[in-house]
Amino acid sequence: MRARGIAAICYAEGMTNPQRIRTRPIPTTGEALPVIGLGTWQTFDIGRDAAARAERMNVLQTLFDAGASMIDSSPMYGRSEAVVGDLLHAMHARDRAFLATKVWIRGEQAGIDQMNESARLFRTGTIDLMQIHNMVDWRTQLRTIRAWKEEGRLRYTGITHYTASAFDELEAVMRTEAVDFVQLPYSIALREAERILLPLAAERGIAVIVNRPFEGGGLFRQRRQAPLPAQVRERGIDSWAQLFLAYVLAEPAVTCVIPGTANAAHLADNLAAGAGPPPDPRLRVELLRAVDAV
Repeated sequence: MRARGIAAICYAEGMTNPQRIRTRPIPTTGEALPVIGLGTWQTFDIGRDAAARAERMNVLQTLFDAGASMIDSSPMYGRSEAVVGDLLHAMHARDRAFLATKVWIRGEQAGIDQMNESARLFRTGTIDLMQIHNMVDWRTQLRTIRAWKEEGRLRYTGITHYTASAFDELEAVMRTEAVDFVQLPYSIALREAERILLPLAAERGIAVIVNRPFEGGGLFRQRRQAPLPAQVRERGIDSWAQLFLAYVLAEPAVTCVIPGTANAAHLADNLAAGAGPPPDPRLRVELLRAVDAV
């Protein structure tokens, strides 16, 4: 089990009130978006088991109680959209969520059908963010999501990928097309986005969602037995998860990071990285040194 800070443990167990997390503006509108969100790949792809759904409801309640809102999903994620939609309906919490999903198919009508199905599963008339998943048939799908935005059926447009091998394609679209969001992989171990894409997003006024901040859990496995460096704790960072997220959030171009989890205590730990004063960009150098020394 990964380390958890004291504040995170108390929060998860309902022992005290957490600090509400920071927000950053979405460049195209200025709307404030909390800097920590929730990914649902694998973690929300569950059936109708009551205990499993109760655990996920606890995760969503933890997210909302901290003032966070983004929930990111995709038709690619199995039953995740349906589970999120069912739980938000049961919690009467649609208005507390920033719902982001994706279109992941080829062809105009197929894309329309898939987006309609996402809205049905989410039980919503308006999706906050529709992204083109892994750039599949992006020209066709971008035309449709722009039309839907004009009609008020979605609020923001975006493009995504999960691998650095697609950064050239993301860059080309970011330079030539007007999109509100780009979602990409970025972590203390995978820093390629710092070279071109993050500066470009800042220049073009594109919000950045970061996926895979823990490298699919690989960053924890590499340090399973290692104590958190003392100099990091002195900076108010209480766990490896908070360290990895602090590195990502010390990049000013990042708008929101979406680690996935089905565990409310882990989410509380993640959320703690978004509370308190914003990390100084110079902190990244210190965090890199601490990680390299382990």
